Amino acid sequence: MRTGAPFWRTKHRQEPVITFFSRILIAAYLIEAGFLLVLSPWTALWDRNYFASLWPWLDAVMRNNFARGAVTGVGVVTAWIGVRELSAAFVSRWSSPK
Repeated sequence: MRTGAPFWRTKHRQEPVITFFSRILIAAYLIEAGFLLVLSPWTALWDRNYFASLWPWLDAVMRNNFARGAVTGVGVVTAWIGVRELSAAFVSRWSSPK
């Protein structure tokens, strides 16, 4: 058991460390999810959705091209964030002092 000052009052506060490997995994997930969101609204799988068959109003929304474009836009942003995270992981890895 540690005695002394609480951790928030110490001089050398431990910062959370995200390892290089976990940043690569996060970036890979974001890129994959982004590409899935970009491509899926324009496939036949999007039209044959189980939940859209249950609720007619959802079917009308999902067949709307503006909704498909919005999902595609979210996918583009997600993939872009993944690419930026991947590049930041490599830049920080190469520029960190050893």
